[in-house]
Amino acid sequence: MNINETREGDVLVVAVDGRIDSTTSKQLEDVLPERVQASPRVLLDMSEVQYVSSAGLRVLLKAAKAARSTGHDLVLTGLLPQVHEVFQVIGFDSLFRILPDRAAALEALSA
Repeated sequence: MNINETREGDVLVVAVDGRIDSTTSKQLEDVLPERVQASPRVLLDMSEVQYVSSAGLRVLLKAAKAARSTGHDLVLTGLLPQVHEVFQVIGFDSLFRILPDRAAALEALSA
């Protein structure tokens, strides 16, 4: 798994590439919750994530809680159909603001 961070205006974009599973989730856990607490607007681009395990879902939930506790925005984008389906089945689609693409997410975060 690779994690790349860039800034687009006042939005921190965290792009993840690969699988988020029990082997790689610690890498994301070391980065994402901290970034969400430090940056008022975070876009998590998951367009290159093919799989998310329960360990990965736990990291995302931790990041969502960090965002809520600080009043910051965390938006997810680019979920592949198989990942989006998992989010729907377990109810994560109601915990996160999920937008179809980076442009829509950046617009929502800039509004």
